[in-house]
Parts: sequence; structure tokens; C-alpha cells
Amino acid sequence: MDFGLTDRVAFVAGASKGLGRAAARELAQEGAKVALCSRDRERITAAARSLSDEDNITEDQVLPLVCDVTDEAAVDAAIEETVDTFGALHVLVTNAGGPPSGRATDVSRDEYREALELNLMSTVTLCDAALPHLRTAAATDDHARIIMTTSVSAKQPIPSLALSNTARAGVQGYAKSLAADVGASGITVNTVLPGYTRTDRLEDLADEIQERTGQSRDEIESDWADQNALPRIGEPEEFAAAVAFLASARAGYVTGTAFPVDGGRGKHLL
Repeated sequence: MDFGLTDRVAFVAGASKGLGRAAARELAQEGAKVALCSRDRERITAAARSLSDEDNITEDQVLPLVCDVTDEAAVDAAIEETVDTFGALHVLVTNAGGPPSGRATDVSRDEYREALELNLMSTVTLCDAALPHLRTAAATDDHARIIMTTSVSAKQPIPSLALSNTARAGVQGYAKSLAADVGASGITVNTVLPGYTRTDRLEDLADEIQERTGQSRDEIESDWADQNALPRIGEPEEFAAAVAFLASARAGYVTGTAFPVDGGRGKHLL
């Protein structure tokens, strides 16, 4: 299936590893030119180099950028450099690391504020910076997409992840509001809700649970897998495939959706 992404331009935040890196790779393999950012210069440079080593991904398809998504000036500069380098922006993928674990009564007000800055306000900042260019892309190329990475916890909260539950739900509300505001311009806005997916973030969560409960890694992963209709942990490439579809020309009539990639963990009806 041709996704219509050849020579389209994508910006993927938090792309040095994990879900962001997988999304950047998938979009590049579909023919897109991809700017990828991270706070760490060494990691994002290595990630870009690894992408350029992939089959059918050339060095001039990828642009590594150093950008802290909680820094508004850095976000503005990264988006502008993307457009200056590639000439346009068609796809924005917002993404940032998850906040620390903890139950609702165990985390401080400052930790709540930091979580909102990291996951909600970074999404707002990225969208604000990208929207002028996405409006141009919608008008000239009929292709403009915003894809926000949230979490299955946005719809079905996880007791030990109160910070994530709160911030991710905020992203869902913002996405719905933004979809209604920019739909007339031809820009689609969707969220992708990954479940338990094999990333460094999941490894960190497993370490925390192991330290707290004494469970083995196998027991922890088995507990997570047993919550799903498909009794296993997801892979980053499965998340990335959903991102590529929502970024594609084929998804031009899909907006305002919350797209779970969770192996059937979510048991809610809507």
C-alpha cells in the first residue's frame, strides 16, 4: 500500500530512542524526509546515523536536531530549521518521555506541574510552532497531519502512574479541541495510545516495580501481558505502523480519534 509519504516532511519529537525513534524510522522507510529531535546531541546524532544505515533511507532524508520540548524557544527554532532544510512541514509527531511513577497521593504539586510541562505543554508548544507550516501544507499539498503520542493510561488510568494519567488525559482533551479548530484548514489531529511496549521506559518501570515488590522481571512482564487480549508486550514497530497510517494520505478523513495500540488492554467501550 502506498501511503503517499514520499518526499513529505515529518518532525518527530523525542526520537533518540523508543517510540519516537521507531516512528521516525517507519516514516523514513515510507519515503518521508524526517527531522528528529532529542535533548541529547550524542543520542540524536547516533539515532539519525542508524536510520541512514537502513535500507532505502538516505542521509539527506534525516535531520537530527537538539531540542528540549519543554523549551519554547528551542521548539520554535527546531521547527524553523526543519522547514528551512526541507522546504515544508507535512507531519508533526509529538512525543516526550513519561513522568515518574507514583500514586495520586504520593506525588507532589511540583511533580504534577512538571508532568504537565513535559507531556501536555510540550504538545501545545510543538503544535503552536508547527501550525503555520501545516496550514501551508494543507493548502498547497492537501497533506497536513498532527499525531500526538499519549498512553493507554489516558483512557484507562493505571494506579501507579498518576502523573501520566493526568497529563495524558489533558493531551486527549487538547487533541479533540484542536481537531475541531483546524479541521476546516484540512489538518487532521489524532492521538496514538500505546499500551505496554518494549522500550527503555518500560524497563525503568519494571525496575521500580521489582525494587518495590521483589517480583522477578518475568513475573512483572507476565502480569502486564495478562491484562491484554493479546497476552504479550507490544513492540515499538507496531506503534510506529499506526503512526505511519495516521500520517498517510490514506488517513485524510480520520481526525479527532484516539487510536489504541495496546494489544486489547483497554476494556472501555468508547
